[in-house]
Amino acid sequence: MKTKQALSTLFLSLCSVISLQAQTQIIAHRGYWDKFGSAQNSLSSLDNAVTFGAYGSELDVHMTKDGVMVLNHDDAYQGVEIQTATYAELSTLRLANGEPLPTLQQCIDAVKKQSQTKLIVEIKTHASAEADARAAAETVRLINEGGIAGMVDYISFSEHVCKALIKLNPKHRVAYLNGEKSPATLKAEGYWGLDYEWSILKEKHPEWIAEAKALGLTTNVWTVNNVEQMQYFISQGIDFITTNNPQLLKGLLSK
Repeated sequence: MKTKQALSTLFLSLCSVISLQAQTQIIAHRGYWDKFGSAQNSLSSLDNAVTFGAYGSELDVHMTKDGVMVLNHDDAYQGVEIQTATYAELSTLRLANGEPLPTLQQCIDAVKKQSQTKLIVEIKTHASAEADARAAAETVRLINEGGIAGMVDYISFSEHVCKALIKLNPKHRVAYLNGEKSPATLKAEGYWGLDYEWSILKEKHPEWIAEAKALGLTTNVWTVNNVEQMQYFISQGIDFITTNNPQLLKGLLSK
């Protein structure tokens, strides 16, 4: 009996070590935009992330006044408030590299041509809980009709967005961004994982990575751009690192 207990303990310890040393995956923040001729949240940055072989290409989506999901990080682009403008008004605007402001549909059409790189879709906070729910529903509709549900992870700072995504389908891979929820709370609320700013997981709650893993949650950290921070989170066995420097991170992971 003691021998069986010892073997069981050894097995669990080995599983813990294997889990800790699992390969960290790379998520390109707003796509792999830090290349000549590209721009943040552009179709070229998505294409660069796919060519690079990233686990995921993160993008930010807003719903326009007439219900079109478009990419941009901030609420406004070139002085135009995205959520109160029509898509026709936004379609005349150009990114820094000359591309038009892209739509989520265009990203879906692009990513379905391959099977490696996922879309990490951040649904931005809208003007109300109802608007958040509408944006979540429209995003899911486009993704489902595009046939890429298995190639999308969802993230948001908005609890209303996240709850809507989980209600639409409890199997949606939804990670929370805001940083105040403990792993136990996320698990109880049906989240797939946490996706927190680096200082929360390194300075404020370094224990949350291990706690999340023990609960079966995924762990992601943003936005990690220097060697010291990358090495720290790799050593902690974090599942994903979101970065503006995919090539630097790839070099560290290959050592």
